[in-house]
Amino acid sequence: MSDMIFYERVVALSDQAHAGLRVRPATSFAYAARTNSVPLLAGEFFDCAREYPIVFARGSGNPLPAALLGLRESENLFVDAVGKWDARYIPAFVRRYPFVPGKGPTGELVVCIDEASPCFDATEGEALFVGGKPSPQLEHAIKFLGEFHQATAATEGLGRRLDELGLLRQADSLAQLKDGTQFRLNGLSVVDETRLRALGAEVVQELFANGSLAAIYAHLMSLGNLGVLADRLGRREVGRKPLATR
Repeated sequence: MSDMIFYERVVALSDQAHAGLRVRPATSFAYAARTNSVPLLAGEFFDCAREYPIVFARGSGNPLPAALLGLRESENLFVDAVGKWDARYIPAFVRRYPFVPGKGPTGELVVCIDEASPCFDATEGEALFVGGKPSPQLEHAIKFLGEFHQATAATEGLGRRLDELGLLRQADSLAQLKDGTQFRLNGLSVVDETRLRALGAEVVQELFANGSLAAIYAHLMSLGNLGVLADRLGRREVGRKPLATR
């Protein structure tokens, strides 16, 4: 899963190249309307488990958690036709837009922006720089990106440990619409409860002490939201059908 989904033209923020740039709050989530999943931080599991199925996706490295937002490619069931996000909690990956953390040559945090975002303007919005220094608005964004950057390391550690312990299995869950249409979670993984219960006491204590065990159970609980996704898709399909005429 790409870390740059829905970002179009990412560049490092520069106090020279972007000296006159201003930023406005995103008033629409249309930029995420064609994203059916987003990366998730381990610290978000409890909030997200109430809204979205949490799954694990394996890219080129360790498996990483993701919030499942839709059952079909390029469809986010939580963003409506006018760009409103229909859920109580919005994942941090979505909220950080139009900013994004990057890595410098030695792994340090580099603040980047999507230059193509309509949030940026030369005349309207809050200035990014004042007197050549970050404005309060930019300082807030930098703080958020810094926290996101740090939390990413802990999240990668969770996926790596679950993989080492052999706790992940290919998802075989099905979501079904009322008309019988089925959707399978191809290419995604979930924690195997049988393997989890078979862990030794020492490993269980390790997972309990570092918070991983609680995150695992939040993930397992979240899988019940597959039915919620199916219901949302069913309602969307009904809304698209033309009214019967006589």
